[in-house]
Amino acid sequence: QVQLVESGGGLVQAGGSLRLSCAASGSISSGNVMAWYRQAPGKQRELVARITYGGGTNYADSVKGRFTSSRDNAKNTVYLQMNSLKPEDTAVYYCNYKRGIFYPDYWGQGTPVTVSS
Repeated sequence: QVQLVESGGGLVQAGGSLRLSCAASGSISSGNVMAWYRQAPGKQRELVARITYGGGTNYADSVKGRFTSSRDNAKNTVYLQMNSLKPEDTAVYYCNYKRGIFYPDYWGQGTPVTVSS
């Protein structure tokens, strides 16, 4: 079992910044891939950023150049630095942990981000 706890969400004005954190605990394995997803009201959950254990990243086109994901493997924590926030970034942001295709995914409880115009 893996437990994920997100933090750092909140209310921010357009153009502002927030830093989300996701702390993992439990049966953490090396080689995992962690990701950030978001779900806006009335919309499907979408991938925002993915980061491998070695730090390789990829991003949704909508956030490229504005969001940066990083991780501290010693702390089992991943981060999402969100800059130049836009109202369309408003959503609940979820942390996801993947070990591999033969293992279940784990999700955090989500942290809400609201960007006012």
